[in-house]
Amino acid sequence: MGIWQKLRAELRTVALVTLYFAAWIGTLMVIKVLVLEEYHIQFRGVSLVLVGALVLAKVVLVLEHVPLGAWIRSRPAWVYVVVRTALYSLGVLIVLLLEKAFESRHEHGGFLPALASLFQHVDIQHVWVNAIVLSGALLVYNAMDVIRQNLGEGSLSRLFLSPLPDESHADDDDARSRLAR
Repeated sequence: MGIWQKLRAELRTVALVTLYFAAWIGTLMVIKVLVLEEYHIQFRGVSLVLVGALVLAKVVLVLEHVPLGAWIRSRPAWVYVVVRTALYSLGVLIVLLLEKAFESRHEHGGFLPALASLFQHVDIQHVWVNAIVLSGALLVYNAMDVIRQNLGEGSLSRLFLSPLPDESHADDDDARSRLAR
C-alpha cells in the first residue's frame, strides 16, 4: 500500500472515530443545554464538541497501539474491553480535571491551588457527568472494536448495512438449532 493510500485510510479512520465521539459529546451537550435552559442559563460549549471529539478520537487511536500484555490477551474479550475502558476513562477523568484546573488557575492563584479547590467547586459535577458519559462512549467503542477484530475488517459495516434476514428463515434456523441439541 502506497503512502497516499495509508494517509487516506488513516484520515478516514480518524474521521469516523471523530464522528462517533462527536455524536456522544454532542448528545451530552444537548442534554446540558436543555437542563440549563430550564434555569434560563445560556450554555456556549457547542464549538468544543468537534475539538473534544477530535482529540479523544486521536488519543484512543494512538492508545489502541499500546499492548496490554499477554495476560489480557489470554483472557475473555470482556476483560480486554473492561480494562481498556477503565484505562481510557481514567485518562479522560485526569484530562477533564486538569482542564478545569487550568481554566480556573487565575481565580485560585495558580494551577495546583485550582486543582485542589476543584473538588469543593460546583464544576466538579460537570466533570463527573462528562467522565461518566465519555466512559460509556469508550465502553461501546471498545466492545465494537472487539467485535470488529473477531468478525474481520468491514464486517460491522456489512452487518449494519445489510437488510435483516427473512423472519421465516430465522424461525427455521431456530428450529434446526433446537433439534441439533
